[in-house]
Amino acid sequence: MDFQTFSALSPDSILSALESLGFRCDGRLLALNSYENRVYQVGIEDEAPLVAKFYRPQRWTDAAILEEHAFVQELVEREIPVVPALTLNGTTLHHFDGFRFSVFSKHGGRTPELENRDTLEWLGRFMGRIHAVGQLKDYAQRPTLDIATFGIEPRDYLLNNGFIPPDLDAAYRSVVDQALQGVRHCYERAGTSRQLRLHGDCHSGNMLWTDGGPHFVDFDDSRMGPAVQDLWMLLSGEREDRVRQLGDVLAGYEDFCEFDTRELHLIEALRTLRLIHYSAWLARRWDDPAFKHAFPWFNTQHYWQDRILELREQIALMEEAPLWAA
Repeated sequence: MDFQTFSALSPDSILSALESLGFRCDGRLLALNSYENRVYQVGIEDEAPLVAKFYRPQRWTDAAILEEHAFVQELVEREIPVVPALTLNGTTLHHFDGFRFSVFSKHGGRTPELENRDTLEWLGRFMGRIHAVGQLKDYAQRPTLDIATFGIEPRDYLLNNGFIPPDLDAAYRSVVDQALQGVRHCYERAGTSRQLRLHGDCHSGNMLWTDGGPHFVDFDDSRMGPAVQDLWMLLSGEREDRVRQLGDVLAGYEDFCEFDTRELHLIEALRTLRLIHYSAWLARRWDDPAFKHAFPWFNTQHYWQDRILELREQIALMEEAPLWAA
């Protein structure tokens, strides 16, 4: 299928896409905070507004999107608080005028207070329930978070497409190769870890908190990987803070799912991979005007100098002992 670019996604086409499914839009349209895809709150006549997600062209196959939707539906069926794509006309994925999109109920909430110990334990229970389902079977269409996909491939993309300034090229090549070697050593210390279906991107912006507890609203980055990938972004501060926070998270997590403490060797390795992958993510989307507007500091001399320093810090952190004895 030939896909449109987001530049062709006009307000009229958004409303027409929803109306093609039988909804009567009232003309209200609010762009929500999303760069990878385009996400909008759409007003519906005499009903609650809906959320429409228009998927970035060429990123996922239809089969991979539907596989994510099926995983979220598995969670819903086990009464785990996540937000599934609505099934309309027998499917959760729809096509209109060269775009692919899905429709969701609107769910509100606030950012969770990650400094609160009860909140961390509750989030741990939540993730434990998700992972207990995630380990029941593997993804067939979605990739695995590993050194190749989140380290080597994004490094090569940056180096082969002229993003690194010439005067910093040698320094970046050296430090990124050292960092990836450090990642490999961390994986060796961790040994073989169980791979399961993850949320994949558990930062606070993807969690919404209500009086009834937490829920996730976006599984777009879901893939196979080690369980600790969905836990380490809940931790922050000095080492003693992160040790306490990890204890709170695991106190809830292990009510529902066993955690292999050897994976603690992977925390700084996964952080390093995320940093490399993030730079390549920005680079791959640099032709999208929304990215130039939102990330004006990317691809400047200062940006790459900071990335070199950041990776040097990660090389040192990867040599430290894990937060707990594994």
